Amino acid sequence: MAIGAGNKSLILSCLAAVLLLQPCAARPVQETGTIDGSRSQHLNLKGPLLRGPESVAFDGNGDGPYSSVSDGRVLKWNGDVRGWSTYAYSPGYNPKACTPSRLRPAELTESKCGRPLRLRFHYKSGNLYIADAYQGLMRVGPGGGQATVLVNKADGVPLRFTNGVDVDQVTGEVFFTDSSMNYQRSQHERVTATKDSTGRLMKYDPQTNRVTVLQKDITYPNGLAISSDRTHLLVALTGPCKLMRHWIKGPKAGTSEPLADLPGYPDNVRQDGRGGYWVALHREKMELPFGPDSHMLAVRINGDGKVVQVMRGPKSVRPTEIMERENGKLYMGSVELPYVAVVST
Repeated sequence: MAIGAGNKSLILSCLAAVLLLQPCAARPVQETGTIDGSRSQHLNLKGPLLRGPESVAFDGNGDGPYSSVSDGRVLKWNGDVRGWSTYAYSPGYNPKACTPSRLRPAELTESKCGRPLRLRFHYKSGNLYIADAYQGLMRVGPGGGQATVLVNKADGVPLRFTNGVDVDQVTGEVFFTDSSMNYQRSQHERVTATKDSTGRLMKYDPQTNRVTVLQKDITYPNGLAISSDRTHLLVALTGPCKLMRHWIKGPKAGTSEPLADLPGYPDNVRQDGRGGYWVALHREKMELPFGPDSHMLAVRINGDGKVVQVMRGPKSVRPTEIMERENGKLYMGSVELPYVAVVST
C-alpha cells in the first residue's frame, strides 16, 4: 500500500518518539483507583504568552498557592478576585526584558531572566527555597522580593541544571538536585537521549552555608521529596523512569537503592500526607501520538514504591508536579500550560 506524505510524517514522528523513549522499558501497571484529571478548575496566569507554572507551594499559614513561571518570577494566588501577583523574582529579572512576546519567547530569555523550577517553604523561618535551572539554589525571605543565590557550584563544579528541592522542616537543611553537569534545561531532551549520568544530589546547611554532595554520577535526577520520618529522600530519575531512595539517617545513611520502576517519565515527587507520594509523569513509556486521548498524568505510590492510585487526563496535559492538600484537592503544575489546575478527588 502506498504511503502518503502525511502518513510518512506521522510515522517518522512516532519513530522519533520511540527512539527517545528507549531508556525506559514499558511494564503494565495494575491500577487500584483512578482520578479523572481532566475535570479541573484552572487558576489562569495573566498574559497571553506566560506559561509554565511548574511547581506549587503553600506557605506556613496555608496561603497560596505559589508557583514558578517562565519569565523568572514566583507568583502568589490571592483568590478569584485578585488572581496572581508577583511574590519573588530571580536576580536577573527585568519586567521589560523578561516579559515574553512573540518575537521574544521565554526560551530565549530564561538563561538571563532565570527559570525557577521547584519551590519549597521552610515554615518556621518563612523562607522560600527555589531551584532555578540557571541561577542555582536560591532563597527568598518572608514577604518575598528578589531572590538571593545561595549555591551555584558544588565541589568547584558549576550547577548546570538545578532542578528539584525539598526542605527538612526540623533542621532547615535543604536537599536539591543538579540534573546534569553537561546540559542545561534548554537541552533537557539531550539528558535523556544520551543517557547522561552526571547528575548530583546535594545538601545545603543554612546554619553553616556548607554544600555537601551526597551522591554523584546519577542518571537524570529530577524532583525529590524527604520522607515523613526524615530518614531518606525519594529522587525521581527521569530517563530511567525510576524512583531512587537515598538514606540520610540510620544504618544505611549515605547509601542509595532503587525503590520503584514507574510507568512513565517522572518529574517531581511530593508527599501525599498519608505516608505515600504523588509522582508527576510527563508522559507514559512508549506513548504514541495517536489512539485514545488519555494517558497517565501521575501516580500515587505507598512507602514501598507500589502504585496505589492513578490520575489520568488528556495527552495535551503533561504535569510536572502534583501536590495534595488536606481538603482533598490536588494542585497540578505544568511546564507548558498557562494555568495551575486544581483537581477535586
